[in-house]
Amino acid sequence: MDILLTGGTGTLGRPLCAALHGAGHRLTVLSRRPTAEVQRICGASVEVWPSLEAWSADRSFEAVVNLAGEPIADARWTHSRQQLLRSSRIGLTDTLVARMAATHCPPKVLLSGSAVGWYGDRGDATLDERAQGGNDFAARLCADWEASAQKADELSVRVCLLRTGLVLSRHGGMLARMYWPFRLGLGMRLGDGSQWMSWIHLDDWIACALRLLSDSEAQGAFNLTAPAPVANGEFTQRLAQSLRRSAHLAMPAVALRLGLGEAAGLLLGGQRVLPQRLESAGYRFQFPQLEGALRSLMR
Repeated sequence: MDILLTGGTGTLGRPLCAALHGAGHRLTVLSRRPTAEVQRICGASVEVWPSLEAWSADRSFEAVVNLAGEPIADARWTHSRQQLLRSSRIGLTDTLVARMAATHCPPKVLLSGSAVGWYGDRGDATLDERAQGGNDFAARLCADWEASAQKADELSVRVCLLRTGLVLSRHGGMLARMYWPFRLGLGMRLGDGSQWMSWIHLDDWIACALRLLSDSEAQGAFNLTAPAPVANGEFTQRLAQSLRRSAHLAMPAVALRLGLGEAAGLLLGGQRVLPQRLESAGYRFQFPQLEGALRSLMR
């Protein structure tokens, strides 16, 4: 397929580019980075667009994968930061769908990013794709992002919404940040450690994305999480054990709230999410349990 990819230089975009190349697809990557840098990251054969203005009416793609968005947990959610988070997700997706509408031949499928934060902080409730959304900033951000992508339905584009959990990868994301503190024996649970963490191994995330890209029956929201979420306290212990270390420390909730403000809710709240629709469609996870997932990444 001829595929347009946003967010191709990010933690998920880089390995997805490699997988798509390996499957024989042709890629165009939207990025503000210099062309040479994007080709170094995503592959020498990719076409690089600095903006969506490059998408002319006579240029067609069979698929669009939309993963772009500023990191959500890297800074306090000031008003300006919230606006940046919204514009980098919702604003870009609005423009993307408008470009689809302007082309003579819209794509057949749109995979668009989202997150399990869509559900809000739900305590111990077990959540599948039928559960209601939350009301905090992160939940509203995801809801508006999904609503923007869903407008492509009106163009007869098959839309899949990727409600992604914590992606376990040694090469980026939260696990990469946690690696050295835990390696040095400084790993700690967050708050009381009771909040649920819905995670997925990078290899499973890539496989799920490829599956949704090619499955003509798949549309709507999908939870991209492993079937065995764990509480933060258990995650902390499992990660420490995989590195042959102990983790008896705790980061007080008050310290996280002082440092991150409202954004601390991403770390102190959680969602116990299950991938009901993926499993019903027959997907079998390579890493369904946390212990095996961490073992594969830490060896």
